[in-house]
Order: sequence, then C-alpha cells, then structure tokens
Amino acid sequence: MFKYQSCLLISENSGRIKLDRVPTCLGLFYDYEYCPSCANLAIINCTVIEKAKGKKVKGDAFEAVEDLLAVEEMLSISINGEPYTITMRTPGSEKALVRGILLTEDIYTRRDAHPNFIIQNKNNLGYVTEVNIEIEKQDVEKGIETKRNLMSVTSCGMCGLQETDLYLGEQLENEETLGSSKVQEMFETMRLAQKTFKKSGGSHASAAFDLKGKLLSIQEDIGRHNAVDKVIGDLLLQGILDQAKVIVVSGRLSYEIVSKTYKAQIPFLAAVSAPSSMAVKVAEEAGICLMAFCRGDQFTVYSQEDKVI
Repeated sequence: MFKYQSCLLISENSGRIKLDRVPTCLGLFYDYEYCPSCANLAIINCTVIEKAKGKKVKGDAFEAVEDLLAVEEMLSISINGEPYTITMRTPGSEKALVRGILLTEDIYTRRDAHPNFIIQNKNNLGYVTEVNIEIEKQDVEKGIETKRNLMSVTSCGMCGLQETDLYLGEQLENEETLGSSKVQEMFETMRLAQKTFKKSGGSHASAAFDLKGKLLSIQEDIGRHNAVDKVIGDLLLQGILDQAKVIVVSGRLSYEIVSKTYKAQIPFLAAVSAPSSMAVKVAEEAGICLMAFCRGDQFTVYSQEDKVI
C-alpha cells in the first residue's frame, strides 16, 4: 500500500495528472519512479480507475465483488472566458484533449503555436473539471461559430452540435503506401499499452504511428473520439504531428473519427471493429485509406485500397 507522497516531477505539457498528495483511498492506480532531483516518488503514468462494489449473478449463485471501473468525469471548456462545451471524458491529458479538439473542430488550426491553457477548477479528487483557453481574437477560426449545445457525451463527439457540414474538404494528397504486416504490429503495440483497459475493460484507445510502425502517441479514454483528440493534441504539443501517418482505434469507425483524422491530415485510419457506411464514403472522398475489422493478421480495406500493399 502506498502512503501519501509528494510529487515534484510532473510535466504539465504531457498532460499527466498532478496531485499534491496521493491518497490510496481514492482507488486510483499510478506508475511511480523516483525523482532524481528531490528523491520523492513521482507519478509518471496515471491509470484513472475507481473501485465499485457489486453483486455478481451466475445462474442461481450470488457473489459480492469489488470491480475496477474506468472513471468518467465532466470537463467544462471555455474559450476566452465564454463557455464552449461540456464533455464527458476520462480524466488525464486534458491539455492534449483540448488541443486536439481545437484543431479537429476548426477553432485553432495553427500547428506552430499553442494557445494559453488555464486550469480553472478541480474537484475534491484532484480531477480537472474546468479549463479556459486563451486565444488571440484574430486567431479564433470559423469552428467557434458551430458551438456545441450543452454537452458532448463520451459515445458521440458530434452530439450537441448545432450545425454540421459533412463535406471535409479537398482530398488528401498521399503517394505513400502502408505494408499490410505493419497493421497487425501497430494494434499489438497499442494493445500492450492499454493499461486502463487491462484493469477495467472499460476504456477505448487510440494510437498514432509512422509508416515504419514507430509509436508516436498512445492515449486511452472512455470515449473513442476523446482518445483520438488526445492523440492528435499530444502530437501537436510534441511538435510531431507531421510524422504521424496512421491512426488506429480500438472501437468502431464513424464519420466523426474520419473527420478528426482528416483535420490532422493523417492518410491512414484503422479500427478493430466495423465502420459505418458514412465513414467509408467520406474516407474515400477525403483520400483516407480506411481499414476495419483489424484482428490478428486479418483486416478489410474499404477505401483507397491501393495504398495497402
């Protein structure tokens, strides 16, 4: 059992959660390492999980259980002091999540600079619940006009939009190809890094790779679209978005995931589960190679088929 520990070695840019004291009673799970400068324990990775008691039923038998559940909490996002949206997500990587949303929602698409990210409030567990993003007025783009209505839930990144435009834009220019064997390797790499899913079975994951299969970013969240936004935002904050050529996701593929991939200008998109008909249609029009049912050494290419060799 861990006792209360102070933590000085926390990188704000990485989106890692900072708690001045880490009480074991919260039921959260952390990876620790010793800080070389202060010799205190530091949180290097936070698997945000809480314990829940229940009664398991199997036939006529009943059993008291204590399960681990992925955390879902509200995050209120304001832009220049004006409410923009409330999104339900898994706490952690808030800066990456918001940075990804700003790009994929066409609010702030610059890649060479980042707006000021201010934490406004945390709850009693230390989760960030309110943030404000400061953007110069001349840099706020047209996406701000399509404000989300009240709340974006974890299952639907487009829910709450007052207006939608399904046309993404001109087709991506992509002359590169992806080796079929790399797809399986990428999903295996992502699977091994899914710490929250391993403990709870209740989170999605997304990861970005280059064409050689090098992992550039991996993020987990209870919402599929949040995981993708976190990856894109993390790539932006690292300054390596242009290196990302493939995004893989753990769930199904819908229009919203294709849209986010397009906004990040990433030409390959792959998922464990099925695509929607709209996802396939829009991916073909946008020049994105869409792969689905990626399980083991099998998958199906639904658009830009010649890009997989």
